[in-house]
Amino acid sequence: MIESLLVANRGEIARRIIRTAKRLGIRVIAVHSEADADLPFVAEADEAVLIGPPNPALSYRNTEAILAAAKSTGAQAIHPGYGFLSENAEFARTVEASGLIWVGPDADAISAMGDKINARNLMAAAGVPVAPGTTDPAADLDAAVTAAAEIGYPVMVKAAAGGGGMGMGVAVDEAALRTEYDKVRAFAERMFGDGSVLIERYFPRVRHVEVQILGLADGRVVALGERECSVQRRNQKLVEESPSPAVSPELRSRLLAAAVRAGEAVGYRNAGTVECLLDPATGEFFFLEMNTRLQVEHPVTEYVYGIDLVEEQLRVASGLAPTFDPDALTPNGHAIEMRINAEDPKRFLPGPGVVRTWVEPTGEGVRVDSGYTEGNTVTPFYDSLLAKLIVSGATRDEALDRAKAAVAAFQIEGPKNNVPFFAELLTNDEFLSGAYDTGIVSRMR
Repeated sequence: MIESLLVANRGEIARRIIRTAKRLGIRVIAVHSEADADLPFVAEADEAVLIGPPNPALSYRNTEAILAAAKSTGAQAIHPGYGFLSENAEFARTVEASGLIWVGPDADAISAMGDKINARNLMAAAGVPVAPGTTDPAADLDAAVTAAAEIGYPVMVKAAAGGGGMGMGVAVDEAALRTEYDKVRAFAERMFGDGSVLIERYFPRVRHVEVQILGLADGRVVALGERECSVQRRNQKLVEESPSPAVSPELRSRLLAAAVRAGEAVGYRNAGTVECLLDPATGEFFFLEMNTRLQVEHPVTEYVYGIDLVEEQLRVASGLAPTFDPDALTPNGHAIEMRINAEDPKRFLPGPGVVRTWVEPTGEGVRVDSGYTEGNTVTPFYDSLLAKLIVSGATRDEALDRAKAAVAAFQIEGPKNNVPFFAELLTNDEFLSGAYDTGIVSRMR
């Protein structure tokens, strides 16, 4: 097993990784910006290194500063968490070239899946269903218009180098396409340094379902069930649950088999997620993207399968066998995660501030992965995620009952937060029925 680990991240995911690493007897090094010096993850690490000012480009995305911290502290491995440099193939290569262990898939797999058009083509060749769309970037607006006419409106205009719901727009006709194409291209160039654009069929009533995969040290790829991620605002997830209420045993079998094929197609190792769009009316699903990292919503899979995904990541990176039998994976119960964000619960606009009150719910089947506590300051420099509230039960109904009680007991004062939104969602008939889709939040508003 790895003996010392640098966590190249912050907030709740840094605390999450630190917790498992320390349980395994691994010495943990945290890196932090000036803005995060007083956050819990810094104090909980065995050692902490200041790597720069609040600007992520000068701290959490600063490859040189992170590698210097690893060298000065004698770290043996780096875990990138999610976001920041977690899906940066060049960073992964640099880490390994420096003689360190990268806790994630290899750089080639990250590169292969990082470009959405390349990923689509690879998946199609591997027999994974993909939505109708372009096999090459739309070189200019005229090419996009031609492609959209062939595919049929409405279409999704997507940044080829994007991910996590960023860099996307919907066009219902040619006039809208002309606007969205320029907007997405400009955003992609600014955010990703790559203005390549993909045109793909857009499904107005669709569910977002993903499969957790794990590439083992011996070369096998296994699927750890699916997660339902259709409660979203601005294409960003707010709630995830496992198993999906929309997935039958027959559909689950097809989904998981396709996800394994996707992983095998790129020789995948470590944790990853194959995201799909599901047409609830027909049972058809289409590959959306592969996230080559640990997902924010990984705890719901941990509950249902009774494993620690961070521990499994560390075992794969160490060349060790998993803690479970890959041939006898048995899901049990139901789990739901709610992302507690520092944002207005109506319009979902960020609302940073000082945390005056922070009282977490407790009880059977309740877990809180938090990045903040009372007295901390939520700054505007990073993602608005404050904590993840995860509940589990023997059935979905039991998990929902526990979710209602946990949301009612969660007390946060200071920064704006979306806890009231979850209280509203948990009384929404559409959500409670399980027959919802990605439009549920807009219908609530």
